[in-house]
Amino acid sequence: MKVKTFGSATWSGGIKDGKGAISTKSGALTDYPYGLGSRYEGKPGSNPEELLGAAHAACFTMNLSRLLTEAGFKADKMDTNAAVTLEIEGDSFTITSVHLTFKGEIPGIDRQTFDGLIARAKSGCPVSKLFNCTITLDASLVS
Repeated sequence: MKVKTFGSATWSGGIKDGKGAISTKSGALTDYPYGLGSRYEGKPGSNPEELLGAAHAACFTMNLSRLLTEAGFKADKMDTNAAVTLEIEGDSFTITSVHLTFKGEIPGIDRQTFDGLIARAKSGCPVSKLFNCTITLDASLVS
């Protein structure tokens, strides 16, 4: 199976006074603003790092759901947060780490099975495979 989709971005102006807009094929984002202010100054709009974080959290969670289903489990609820760290390295910015925090309600699963599936979900996540940085994970079961 091969899936192809897209996101797009437009930009006008310089880096400091410019502004951009991002869109997705699905329409989930349509001309949504992004710029220097939303990336570094906490102003309204989006930025590439938060989009990567959302994509990573979603991909990891879907991958874990697939693994749980294959193992005969079904989650009542799963929440994943991906904290993406952007730092200056030399003369450019680099994503240096992603930290996933997972909380799940998965009836009937034991800790050993859970830990094994969590590790497989992290290593098998297509978005995890994109990053050339440290990816850490804290996972907890809620009863």
